[in-house]
Formats: sequence, structure tokens, C-alpha cells
Amino acid sequence: MAAPTTTADQVLDPHPTKEDNYFTAEKGVLSWIFTLDHKRIGVMYLCSVMTMFALGGLFALLVRIEHWTAGPTLDFVTPDMYNQFFTLHGAIMVFLVIIPGIPAALGNFVLPLHLGAKDVAFPKLNLMSYHMWLLGAAFLVLSMVLGAADTGWTFYTPYSTTTTTAVIPALFGAFILGFSSIFTGLNFMTTIHKMRAPGQSWFRLPLFLWAIYATALIQVLATPVLGITLLMLIVERGLHIGIFDPALGGDPVLMQHFFWFYSHPAVYIMVVPAFGVVSEIIPVFSRKRMFGYKFIALSSVAIAGLGFLVWGHHMFTSGQSVVASTIFSSITFLIAIPTAIKTFNWVGTMYKGRIHLDTPMLYALAFLWVFTIGGVTGIFLAVMNVDIHLHDTYFVVAHFHYVMMGGAITAFFGGLHYWWPKMFGRMYNEKQGRIGSIGVFLGLNLTFFPQFIMGTRGMPRRYYNYLDEFQDLHRLSTIGALLMGVSFLFTAYYLIASLRKKHDAPMNPWGATTLEWTTTSPPPYYNFHKTPPVTQGPYDGYEKLWYDEKVGGYIEKKKD
Repeated sequence: MAAPTTTADQVLDPHPTKEDNYFTAEKGVLSWIFTLDHKRIGVMYLCSVMTMFALGGLFALLVRIEHWTAGPTLDFVTPDMYNQFFTLHGAIMVFLVIIPGIPAALGNFVLPLHLGAKDVAFPKLNLMSYHMWLLGAAFLVLSMVLGAADTGWTFYTPYSTTTTTAVIPALFGAFILGFSSIFTGLNFMTTIHKMRAPGQSWFRLPLFLWAIYATALIQVLATPVLGITLLMLIVERGLHIGIFDPALGGDPVLMQHFFWFYSHPAVYIMVVPAFGVVSEIIPVFSRKRMFGYKFIALSSVAIAGLGFLVWGHHMFTSGQSVVASTIFSSITFLIAIPTAIKTFNWVGTMYKGRIHLDTPMLYALAFLWVFTIGGVTGIFLAVMNVDIHLHDTYFVVAHFHYVMMGGAITAFFGGLHYWWPKMFGRMYNEKQGRIGSIGVFLGLNLTFFPQFIMGTRGMPRRYYNYLDEFQDLHRLSTIGALLMGVSFLFTAYYLIASLRKKHDAPMNPWGATTLEWTTTSPPPYYNFHKTPPVTQGPYDGYEKLWYDEKVGGYIEKKKD
């Protein structure tokens, strides 16, 4: 990848004209609602996802506050409401936040810029994907109004076919969101195949694009299975046709196979893009080229492939055969290898690097710590005899959140801070950014680490009440959740406050060498006035970039 060819004069006056800035190129609400510009669609996804993140987080806090004491603590939280709260928390976070978060929000904005392209391959399909996301979100909100589902985010039968809550609107919402995910994946795959800049071979792609491509493969191949499963659930519940409900002659274990055939690959839909974000941040803030670039790139594809072969480790207690459980256990151990390759190479990149502890790097380091704990504890659950004891306990809750919250969400916020100057042309307060990232890291560990201890002691998940012996650990977990919530609110405050400043972001504030940093901040409507050629790898050229105090950013010039 060609290093930015910015001169000092260009960066001293980096402001695009109103006609060029994608914010000001078109005006009016309708120009946003019906825009075909990938950058505007990415920003709309970002605002929508963050709104749902706040709503899903609110339900999580209500669940945690309810667990402050061993008995019920809030008069308005009945056992039924408690079931609805954790179902809404899980469904919103999985389907409306984590799955679309990095690919749809950050990916939509960054992917064409990474490629030197003017837009994605199918701009109209891109807009339709966002509108379908809105429609799916509307159905989930409608289900809240009609009596929120209380089945858990997995919608397991036979309970989901017999409960009186509004399961069908929630299922329709998730069904529609699946189409949004498929169309986004198809669009991104085509864009990466067909719209790369001259000279940009596969092994000159930024690692974020390798991660997005691997994610798109999973979206396109796995999501239809979920869609068919949800549609069969709707038919069974609405027409009383026996498919999964044993009372109607159905097989509930079949539903589990279908659901987890999608949902374990969905874990990688959520996490592989996070790997891509971290792979962009670490070389930039270590001032080094990526160590083991090809291994990291190909490990994303390996994870995508192996992810389809491990769903049965969720079903060790479901009655499946010992032979099947042994095979699924072995493959689960195997999938740890490409993940460990990434971790090893990230650490190798930082070794002897000139590390800058700016906010994006703090989030990347937090990701390394937290996701490693989540990954290692996943190996515990892949061991059959251990899983029998830990299954459906708080150990699983802690593991899942260390992977999803500590992995996907932490990386999402790292990427948001990394690309914020490019997206909005504003620099946030760096000191406040560091405080916010540390608060999130501390709150996350305080919330979920005690849950590992509770799980090993037998505390079952999804219980409204619990034994007194778990009260102190639950209180630590609740304090951590409140700290994390305050930290996210503080993060929203300083990011929104940065938008009130005058334009102050240079073209390349971090000294990165990928193509998005060769255009203005925020980018022009068509991204580049001329398609930039690619002559070297995406993380080469750091030795040519020097920090200019006057500019407040990195420029390419010879050392005096």
C-alpha cells in the first residue's frame, strides 16, 4: 500500500470545499434517508446501532440491579419481567448491535476507502440493507409493546411455541435482520473482488478487509439457515404444525442443531471483524509493519471455515452421541489455533515497537487481555466432562461476555476512536478518551470475572433469585456493570462534544499508511479525486512519516 504522499502544505490546509465534503454535498433529511453514499449509510448505521446499544445496555443494568440482593429488590421487576429483560438484552445486543456493529457501521464507511474506490459495488442494495435493518429493529420494538418475548435470545422450543408473549414479532424482526446481513455480506464480497485500486493484490489488502471478507462468507452461507429456522418457528407457532414442538410431533433437538449451526458461526460474524480492527490499530500505534501479515490474513479465512464445524459443542447435554460430542470437542480445540496465531502476531508486532498509548491502542490492548481470557475459558467448555458441570451456569455467561463484550464491543470502540477523525473531521479529547477506555476495561472485568467464580460454584444462569452465598459476587458484578455504563456515557459525551469544535482533524492524525488516510477528513463525496495506486504493502512506509507539530499530524517528508 502506498504510504500517504501528503505534503506539509496540503495538510496545513486540509479542509475540503463544501461541495467535496460528504456531509455538505447534499442537504436535507431526505438526502440522508435515501442516500447512496456508503459513508452516510455507515454513519446512519453507527447512530442506529449506538441507540440500540444504549437500549440493550439499559436492560442489562436492570438485570444486574435486580441481583443486588438474593431476594427481589425492585417491586416492578417480577420474575416474568426479569425473563423479558434478559431476553430483550440478548436479542438486541446480538441481532441489532454486535452482528451489524463493525461490518455495517465501520465497514460501510471504511471498506471503499481502503480499496481506493468511490463506493461499494451495489449502492442501492447497501441502502436497502440499512432500511431492512430498521424494519427488523421496528419489529423487535413492536414485540416489546405487545408483550416482550421471555424465551431468551435463542428462542428455544418448545417454550417459544407455547409462551403467551409476543414471540412472532420478535422472530419476524430477526428474520428480516438476517436478510440485511446477507445483502451486506454479498455487497462487501463483490466490492473487494471487483473494486480494488490498481496494484492492490490480495496480499496488499489491509487486514481489516480480510476480516470483513471472511465475515461476509459466514453471513452469506450461515444466515439462511437461521432464516429458515425462524420461519419454521413462526409457522409452527401460528399454524400449530409440528416441527420442533414434541407435543405436536416435532423434535426440539433438531431446532437446537439448526439454531447453533448458524449461531456459532455468528460468534465469528461478531468477532472476526474485531480481529480486523485490532489488526489495523496495533501496527499504527507500534510504528511497525504487521508481523506475520499472511498468517493473520489466512487465519481469518480458516476461522470462517472451521466455525461451521463446531456447533455441536453447545449440545453436550442434549443427548447427542458420545462420538458426535468427541468430534465436536476436537474441532473446537482446533479452531483455537488460528485465533492463537493472530494473538501471537499482534504481540510480535508490538515487540520492540515505538508504542503510542493513544485511546485506540488502549482499546486494542484491552481487547488482547479480555478476549484472551474469553478464548481460553472457551477451551474449558469444549472439554465434555467439564462442560457437563459448567453448562447453563454463570461460567458460560462470563465466557460469552468476555468474547462478545470484551472482544467485539471493545474492538468496536477502538475502531470508532481510530476512524472518528476520518469520519467526522474532529479530534476528540485524548485525555478523556484514555479515561473512558480505562473505565470500560475496569468495569468489564469487575462485571464478568466474578461470574466465572459463581459458575464454578454452581450458580445457574437466567435465575431470578439465588442463594445468599452468591450475594457478594453478584454485588461486585453489579458495581462493575454500573462503572461500565458510566464509562460508556462518558465516552458518548466527549465524542459528541468533539462535533461542536471547528474542523481540526488533519488528513492523517495517527500516521497510518492505508489508503483512507490519503484523503481529506472528512472525505470528499466521491472519496478520491483520483484513484490512488498501490505500490507496497498496507503497513509499509512508517519510516517515511514524521510528526509535524504545526500540522498536528503525520506527513511524508525527509528527515532534516
